[in-house]
This record gives sequence, C-alpha cells and structure tokens, in this order.
Amino acid sequence: MDRLAAIEAFVEAAELGSFTLAARRLRVTPSAVSRRITQLEGEVGVRLFHRTTRAVTLSDEGRAFFERARAALRELDDAQRATSGLRDRPAGLLRVEAPTVIGRHVIVPVLARFAERYPDVDVELALRDDPADLASERIDVAVRLGTLPDSGLIARPVGRSRMLVCGAPGYLREHGRPRTVDDLERHVRLGYALHGRLLPWRLRDGVKVREIAPTRRIVVDDGEALIELAIEGAGLAWLCDFMLARAGKARKLVEVLPDTACDAVAISVVSLPTRHVLPKVRAFTEHLRRALAPAPGQVRRPGAR
Repeated sequence: MDRLAAIEAFVEAAELGSFTLAARRLRVTPSAVSRRITQLEGEVGVRLFHRTTRAVTLSDEGRAFFERARAALRELDDAQRATSGLRDRPAGLLRVEAPTVIGRHVIVPVLARFAERYPDVDVELALRDDPADLASERIDVAVRLGTLPDSGLIARPVGRSRMLVCGAPGYLREHGRPRTVDDLERHVRLGYALHGRLLPWRLRDGVKVREIAPTRRIVVDDGEALIELAIEGAGLAWLCDFMLARAGKARKLVEVLPDTACDAVAISVVSLPTRHVLPKVRAFTEHLRRALAPAPGQVRRPGAR
C-alpha cells in the first residue's frame, strides 16, 4: 500500500465529506479513493468512516486520526518546500467563475493588469448566472455578491458594493426626478428576476428599510439588459454601484435618491477548502481586493490603477 497516497485520500475525503469529491480533487477514480481508505483502515485496525448510500462521516476514531493526519501532511508539505527551496510563485492555469454582471464590470477591467503582473498565470474566465459546482467543474475561484449560503466553501471578502437608484437624464427630464421613496410610485421601476424571482428594491427611508416592488411593465433576467433599458429611458433601475460606474462617467445614467442606499453588500472570492491556498489563487484574490475600493460602502472603478 502507498501509505502517503492513502492518507492523502483519507484527509481529502474527510475535508470534503465525499469520496467522489476527493477523487476529483486527487484526479483519481472514486473506487481508487475507496480502496486506499479501506487499506488504510486495515492497517490502523479501526473503521475511519461510517458509510451509507447517501454520505460518509468520520467515526470517533476517524476524527482523532484526521487531526493528526492533516497536521502530518502539512508538516510534510512545509518540509518539502523548505528542502526544495521553492518560492510561492503564482503560475499555472487559473479557472475563475462569476455572474455575468460582476465578470464584465468588476473582473474584466482588472484582468489586463493581472496578466501583466503575473505572466506565468493563464486565466480562464467563465461568466454565468447559475453558480457552478466548483469541485465537479474544477473551478479554482468564484466571485460572489451578497450573503453566501453555508456551502462549505472558503469565502474571502475583497470589497463591498452599494445598490443605487438611477435613471437616464432624458427620462428624468420627461418624468421628473423623484425626491422621496414615495415618489417612486409614479415611475416605471425596471424589474430584475433572479432564478425566476422578481427582486424587490431595498431602500432606506429615514430610519427604516422599505422593500419597493418593481413595476412588471419590463422585467429582465440579465444585468446588462437592465443597464441598457435604463440608458434608453425605459424607467428607473436599481443597480450595484459598479454597474453604474461606466454609464455614470459617460453621463448616460444619473443617481437619484442617494440617501436611500442601504448598507453595502460584500463582494467575495470563494474556493474549495484546501490545506494550502495556491499562490495563483492568493494572487488573484489580492489583486481583486486592491482593485476594489478600500473604504466600506464604496467601490472604485475596477479598471482604475
């Protein structure tokens, strides 16, 4: 038995809670992971996992062995790096996944600088509005906005964003500029649907937060379409500040009701749990953090240097 390979399979399966996910991480078959762990159990003389058709969970003995095995692998990795003199140099293929709007307005503007700074890293950026399964699709990092579900992923906040109400200058000249939240009732409020659900506008009105329903006159499920509709004067839009940055700079859209913006939401980089953060992942995370605004509640235009 290859003891090191068996211990690696055990630690990965324990961290991910799945033989299948461990196999994907190790780039072997699930049967190979199962075989290695069975051999390891035979050698240590105890059952390390409770197995059912739906899940695998650590036994009491497995939990005790896991802590020591994980620490041993970390020590081995540290010793190997120290002996070989390897430096943490970002290199290799970095697969990034993000929602379309975040990708176009936050990530794309900083990619050229990232490529210039890290010439040994190749980037594949996938833009999609349905979150990917990072393990099965071998995604290194994903960028997310707002509250994250308890998915077992490691989240690293890199910035914050505010939601703003805005409209085209021509629309505001024709229909008037709203001065209060109640004034919005007289305006077309463009709707955005996420996974079939029409998202309400959350606006601060004095000391309370109100949810304002969009009018159903025009509803889209794409952020870029929402921006274009607002620019064309179809109505007011409720947008992330980074979505407004370019259109606002070109004076195509104007913020209204600035005092109604609620607390900023987090922009986070998420990845699968690992013993060590890969240099390419750390480099991308820090690069994105530098590109976003340092002050809470503000986002600098991502392309700014």
